[in-house]
Amino acid sequence: MPAAFPKPPFADIPSRVAAYRAGRDAAADLKETCAAVAAAADSHAFISVTPVETALEMLAAAAARAAAGEELPLFGVPFAVKDNIDVAGLPTTAACPAFAYTPARSAAAVERLVAAGAIPVGKTNLDQFATGLNGTRSPYGAPASVFDPARVSGGSSSGSAVAVGAGLVPFALGTDTAGSGRVPAAFNNVVGLKPTRGLISTAGVVPACRSLDCVSVFAGSTADALLATRVAAGFDANDPWSREAPAGALAAPQPGPFRFGVIDAATLAECAPGYRQAYEACVARLAALGGAPVAVDWSPLREAATLLYGGPWVAERLAAIRDFMAGAADEVHPVVRAVIAGGEAYSAVDAFEGQYRLQALARAAQTIWRAVDLVLLPTAPGHPSIAEVLADPVGANARLGLFTNFVNLMDLAALAVPAGIGADGLPAGVTLVGPAFSDGRLAAIGDLLHRAAPEARIGATPARLAEAVTVAELGDAALTGAGAAADGIILAVVGAHLRGQPLNWQLTQRNAEFLGAARTGAGYSLYALPGTAPAKPGLIRDGGPGGVELELWRLGPAEFGTFVAEIPAPLGVGSVELDDGRVVKGFLCEAWALKGARNITAFGGWRAYRAVADAA
Repeated sequence: MPAAFPKPPFADIPSRVAAYRAGRDAAADLKETCAAVAAAADSHAFISVTPVETALEMLAAAAARAAAGEELPLFGVPFAVKDNIDVAGLPTTAACPAFAYTPARSAAAVERLVAAGAIPVGKTNLDQFATGLNGTRSPYGAPASVFDPARVSGGSSSGSAVAVGAGLVPFALGTDTAGSGRVPAAFNNVVGLKPTRGLISTAGVVPACRSLDCVSVFAGSTADALLATRVAAGFDANDPWSREAPAGALAAPQPGPFRFGVIDAATLAECAPGYRQAYEACVARLAALGGAPVAVDWSPLREAATLLYGGPWVAERLAAIRDFMAGAADEVHPVVRAVIAGGEAYSAVDAFEGQYRLQALARAAQTIWRAVDLVLLPTAPGHPSIAEVLADPVGANARLGLFTNFVNLMDLAALAVPAGIGADGLPAGVTLVGPAFSDGRLAAIGDLLHRAAPEARIGATPARLAEAVTVAELGDAALTGAGAAADGIILAVVGAHLRGQPLNWQLTQRNAEFLGAARTGAGYSLYALPGTAPAKPGLIRDGGPGGVELELWRLGPAEFGTFVAEIPAPLGVGSVELDDGRVVKGFLCEAWALKGARNITAFGGWRAYRAVADAA
C-alpha cells in the first residue's frame, strides 16, 4: 500500500519556498496539486476542492506582494483545511450537508496562513461536527488509513491527516478537542501538533466544545508543523478564547537534559502488542537522547479523560449546535446525534461539579509537572479496523481516547510523532505532553525522537524524514514575521569550500551553518579546472548525468554578500537544482574556462576525485 504514493516533490516547506524564490514555477506545481486533490475523490479525504483558477489567483496575489518586498514564509505552499474551519468562498459543512453555509471570510488561522503566501486547495472530511476519533462518522464517506484500506484513518480530522500522509499537501489544518489532531496523525504516520489552547485563534471554526477546541496542524515533519503553527498563531481580540502567549512559547531551543514521565506496565498492557513495543522503543530512544525516564502516577490525567464524554462537557457540544439540532436532528449522523443529545441530561449543577472535580484533578497532576518536563504516552492503544468501529461505534471510539481526552481539559500542549512501522506494516505513534506553552520545547524533543525511528518516512510516501529540515535548522523562521529570510541564504558548495578543504574557512569565519550533504539533479557535469591554486572544480549545467556531490551551508544575507564578492572568475554563484527538486544558490563555472579541463563527473564529487589524484 505505501508504495502507491509518490515521493513529494519537496522534502519540506522551506525547500519549496526557496525553490520558488529561486525561480521554480510555483503555478505549475500548484496546478499539479489541485489536480491530484481533485483526483483523490475516491479516498473520501476531501469534501470540496478549491477551483484551480481561484488557487492561481491567490498565488498571483502572493507573488505580487513578494515582488513588492514582502517576506512570505509560506509562499506558494498548498495546504488543506478541515471542513469545520471557514475558507472564504468554499462551503463549510462540518460533514453535515444540511448544516452547510458558504462564508465570505476565512477563519483567522486560514487568513494568517494565506497572508504568509500559502494556498488552501480544499476542505477535508471529518467525523461530523468533530465528534469522534475514528473517521467513520461522515456522510461523505469514511477515509481509511493510507497504510491499509481496512483500517480507520482516525478522526475527527480524518481527511487532513490522510491528505498529508498521502503526500497530497505538505501540511493541513485540523481541530483537536479530544485528540482529533493526534490520533489521525498516528494512524497515517505524520506529525500532529496540538498547540496550547488559545495559541491559534478559533474564530471562524465551527465549535465542538468551544472552551476546549484547538486548531491543530498536520505535517510530515515536526519542523514543517512548527513553521505552520508559528505563522497561524497569534493573539486575536475577536476570539474570546485567544490568549497572549509568553515570549518564546514557540521557540525550540536545544533541549539539553530533560525528564520525561512514563506510564506503568498495567496501563501499557491495555495497548496492542505492536503499540506496546513501539512505546518501549521510544522510551529507550528518548533516554539515548538525554532524557531521564521517571515513573509517574498518571491516574489524575486518566480520570480527567473520562470527564470529556462522561461529564457535563457533552452539554457543551450540544450548546454549539443546539438550534440546528432542534430543527434538523434527523440530518445528523445517528452516532453523533446520540452523543450530542446526551448533553440534555446534564444540569447547571452538574456543570459546576464537573469543574470542581477537574480542578481537583489538575491540582493532583501538579505533582507530575514538578517531577518531569513532559509525559510520553502512546497516541492510541491500537489501530482498529473500520469494521470493528462500525460494530461498536461508541466503545471503540472511547478506547481511542484513552491517552488523548484529558489534554485540553487540563490545558496542556501535545505533539504526536510517528514511532515507526510495525511488523504488520502499520504505523504506531507516541505523544509528548507538556504544560501550557511548552509547545516549542516539545517540538525540539519530538523532532529528535521522530528522527531516531528506523527508516523514518513521511506518511506513506517514499520520502525519507532525513531529507527534511530539522527543528534545529528551522531556527526562528516565522517567529518575528521576517519569514524564511530570517534563516539566511542556503549555498551549495562543490569543491575547495567543502569541509576539510582549503577554503572552507571562508565559510566558517562567517559563522556559516553546515546543513548537510546533497547532490545535484540531472544535467550537471563537474570538471577539474587547470591552473588554479588551490585546486578547484567547475560545475556546469551542460546536459551531463548529474548526481554531483555537494554540501549545503547557510549564511546570513550580509555574510553571503561579502562571500560572493570574494569569488574569483571563472567561478560565480547562480541557481543549482538538487536531486530532490530544491533550487538553491550554488557555485557555477563559466563555460569558457572548461577548455582543456578534465570531466570528473564519473567520480561523483570533488572529494572522490581528489582522493585518486592525491594518491597518483
